[in-house]
Amino acid sequence: MSSLPRGSTVRRDAGLYGYERALRRHGIEPIAGVDEAGRGACAGPLVAGAAILPPGKAGIVPGLADSKLLTEKARERCYDQVVKRALSWSVVVLPHDECDRLGMHVANVEALRRAVALLDLPPAYVLTDGFPVDGLGVPGLAVWKGDRVAACIAAASVLAKVTRDRIMRDLDTDWPAYDFKTHKGYITDVHTAALLEHGPSPVHRMRFVNVRRAAGLEPPAPVQNDRELALSPSAGPSTRMSRGPSMGEETR
Repeated sequence: MSSLPRGSTVRRDAGLYGYERALRRHGIEPIAGVDEAGRGACAGPLVAGAAILPPGKAGIVPGLADSKLLTEKARERCYDQVVKRALSWSVVVLPHDECDRLGMHVANVEALRRAVALLDLPPAYVLTDGFPVDGLGVPGLAVWKGDRVAACIAAASVLAKVTRDRIMRDLDTDWPAYDFKTHKGYITDVHTAALLEHGPSPVHRMRFVNVRRAAGLEPPAPVQNDRELALSPSAGPSTRMSRGPSMGEETR
């Protein structure tokens, strides 16, 4: 991954389209954004989206923002607009068993690479959310909280999130005991209780300690510590790696 071209600056108040405008001022386009949904979930697939928005008014998506900040209805509206306006877009779905086989970090990088490779308009530059992704074949930049400050990443985030939510609602029909339609496979009190009562479903990720415990493959942990770690909003699987086994941690 590289940095912005020399002499490029993006003002803090540049808005959601500031990064794309800065790159285009240097003649760099098309510009793709890529993002994923479902990395921290212990059930269901990992989904990555990629999008290239056109310059100017045609690329301004009404209501576009980080998918996590939008209501479900607003995300669906943005999804329709992104699909309609994008010069190119793609979605990649990695099943739960492939996530288990690869491990979540490798699966995440692989999904992002595949999403970019599937774009029918090859990008000249790629913006990624939060961390650099090697192997994209073109220069790029990791943007901190990119889905909140770069339009093409936000568009990719919406594509990934809406696609994954639709899949989880379908899985809820097959496995209603787990309430996938509500929590989308992430760890909640309801999800944890269902795991303990019914054991893992065929779409749970067996690398996660809470799933392995529900399957009887890991010893139980103190309830208080489990709850605190599993429900901590800042403790994704990558954050918890150094803490030892916890309710939602991925094992290697």
